[in-house]
Order: sequence, then C-alpha cells, then structure tokens
Amino acid sequence: MPRTTIKAQALADYVSEMAKMIIKDASQDQRWLLHVDGSSTTQGSGVGIVITTPQDEDLKFAIKFGFKASNNEAEYEALVIGMRMVHETGARHLLAYSDSQLVVKQIEGTYEAKEESIIQHLQQIAELKTKFHHFQIIQIPREENAKADSLSNLASSLEDYWTRHITIHYLLQTRTPLAIQPITTREDWRIPIIKWLEEGLLPENRWEAARLKTRATRFIMQEHILYKKFYTHPLLRCLSIEEGTHILQEIHRGCCGAHAGTRILANKALRAGYFWPTMKQDAIRLVSKCERFQKHSSLIR
Repeated sequence: MPRTTIKAQALADYVSEMAKMIIKDASQDQRWLLHVDGSSTTQGSGVGIVITTPQDEDLKFAIKFGFKASNNEAEYEALVIGMRMVHETGARHLLAYSDSQLVVKQIEGTYEAKEESIIQHLQQIAELKTKFHHFQIIQIPREENAKADSLSNLASSLEDYWTRHITIHYLLQTRTPLAIQPITTREDWRIPIIKWLEEGLLPENRWEAARLKTRATRFIMQEHILYKKFYTHPLLRCLSIEEGTHILQEIHRGCCGAHAGTRILANKALRAGYFWPTMKQDAIRLVSKCERFQKHSSLIR
C-alpha cells in the first residue's frame, strides 16, 4: 500500500469547521466526553484524542509532535489540546477520561508536581477549567481508553500505514509556555504590537506610533498570545525570529520534512499555523546552507 501524504494542519481551524457541522444540533448545556492518551517512544511522541459529542458522535484525532516530550508531558499535552478543542465548539460541560493515575491525581491536587514543565501544564489546565461551567476528570483503566490509546500509539510511531478515516496532524511546538525562554540577541518584533493591543502603549515618535497602529490592525491577542489575521488561513500564531527559525529547521530536516525547497518550506510553516515577518527570507537562508538540497536541486536544473 503506498504511503499517504500527511499534511500539517492548523488544529483550531479543523476543529472549528467540524464544530460548525455539529454545534447546530448540540446544546451548550449538554455534556461532552473527552478521552485522551499520550505516548512517547524512541521513534517520537504524540497524542490520541477522542471527543464524543452529546449526539454520541466520536471525533478522533492523532497528533504527532515535532518536539521532544516525555510520556507524562505527552499525557498533559493531550489533555490541554483536547480541552481547547472542546471549548472551541462552545461546549460548557466536559467530562474527561485519562488512564494516567499520575496526571489525574496531580490535577486533583492529591499528588504534588515537581517538574517545571508539568507545573506549567497544570497552570494551563487550571485556566482552561474556568472556561467550562462544569469540568471533571476521571481515571479509567487502559483497556477502557483503547480508542485514544491506539491513536496516540499511531501518532508516535513511524509506520507506513495509516487508518483511512483518521488524519494525522503535526504539532511543531508545545502550546504550553516554556519555563525557560531562549536568550535572544535581537529585539522581539512582537513586543511593540503586544504593548499597544494589551496596554495601549505607543512609541513616543508620532510617525512610528501611527505606523504601529496601522500594522496592529492585522493582529489580535487571544489569551495573551499574539496572532496574525489572514484571509486564506485561520489565525496564525506569531513567533519570534528565533522560534520561527527553529520551526523551519524542524520542517526542513527534522521529523516533518525531507529537505524541502524555499517556497514549500515557508508555505508549510504557514499551513502549520505560524507567522513571523521574515519567514520567507529565513527559509531562503536556511535552504541556501543545505548542502543536500543544493546538490539535488542542481541535478534538477
């Protein structure tokens, strides 16, 4: 069987489109179910998510990570992503299931979390819980979580066969803020826009202030994260130059790509839901330094 081509997609856009089809028949007061599972192997890591609507319809997602994650971190990522997806539908009552005793007990406060990355995930889950009128998470045996378990194993593996009715998504960057941010050597282009949108602060120079106001109309803040509005794409998450360069490297020669060219490289980053102003120039610079691509591209000419 030939291998199916897997395209990176913006999850928020995908869920929103699915929500439009089912929300018309679903009351916000009805309970939604969420089964999640995370998997981390030597081949990679990923999560499986099964959302069950009030009409008993299953929405299945297998998401492969483009970043390293421990098994516990993958479990938390699955829950965070799943909660965001359900919230996107407008649901207000959510019952979540996980087969990880550690995750459930830490969320309940019975077990203490010591790792900084887990603490960050717990804080994000606590914030997401406030978006629901009622939220509960229950630990279940692994055999009762078979659907999500099989999806997470599928996402974390590198097998050449894929279930026909399941789309494999790629998540190139964790949605949880990192405890330690990389040291940057240049000014973050996002800061002036964020200061204006969140605090109403403008540069003292009138010309720069007017220019910033005009530019900022193309951006929006959601949960303290900057996004760019785009006519042909869903909201694009804005990255620093350093973060964007890392994303390009992951796509170009990491787990998600095979030494793609400049145009393909930049477009893949857009389709994955990311934006930064120098993405095309950075793609050109990265490809120009790739000996393997230059060797094969010269043969094509």
